[in-house]
Amino acid sequence: MSPARDWDARSYDRISGPMEALGREVLDRLQLRGDETVLDAGCGTGRVTEVLLERLPEGRVIGVDGSPEMIAAARERLGPRPDLRVADLLELELVEPVDVVLSTATFHWIADHPRLFARLHAALRPGGALVAQCGGVGNVAAVHAAAEAAGAEAPFAAQLGGWRGPWNFSPPDVAAVRLEEAGFRDVHAWLQERPVVPEEPLEYLRTIVLGAHLERLPPELAEPFTAAVADRLGDPVTIDYVRLNLDAVA
Repeated sequence: MSPARDWDARSYDRISGPMEALGREVLDRLQLRGDETVLDAGCGTGRVTEVLLERLPEGRVIGVDGSPEMIAAARERLGPRPDLRVADLLELELVEPVDVVLSTATFHWIADHPRLFARLHAALRPGGALVAQCGGVGNVAAVHAAAEAAGAEAPFAAQLGGWRGPWNFSPPDVAAVRLEEAGFRDVHAWLQERPVVPEEPLEYLRTIVLGAHLERLPPELAEPFTAAVADRLGDPVTIDYVRLNLDAVA
């Protein structure tokens, strides 16, 4: 997994309504009896995990995230019922396999998809389901172009000039092949355009989209860089999400 972002979990929890809405749509694809064990791979602050728990009155949820700040916020939100862990998905080890792996808005932060899918396959019981969504090819293309243009100019170029960004936005056919190579079957992968106009565009950009960029900059340049990207995106600021949906069976 890429090094864990120093996420501002409180800000993320407050403004991540669009992420929750997308996550709920993914959760709706799950056929659950209510007694399964589900791994939430990249649970964040637990907004989608909370809905998942409601659908598992007799089940169990294991929530994993690479950010200690996110897990702390999830524990505050969800209490003791879920098993919440700070962990790297590329090093995931579970004592017992789970029935389902659910993941939303996580896989595009991980460079090594073959290893990721192999670890998730190992975490599932035979016949278990993977239901996931992440950024796919073309995701935030306009935001990326704006960030690249701003980053090429002073005073940001020393830290950002030539940097291609932290994301791994896979085409669906490539993702499908990698899932099959990891041992999955009945693989379905497809793209979905889901643009979002955030109510608080500067905070949304700063917390959710540009955090990895801002970590490379000195603190005094964080706000000017965010504003420079927003100016290039125009009014209203639109986050041009293209989501990669993945369904597969172990």
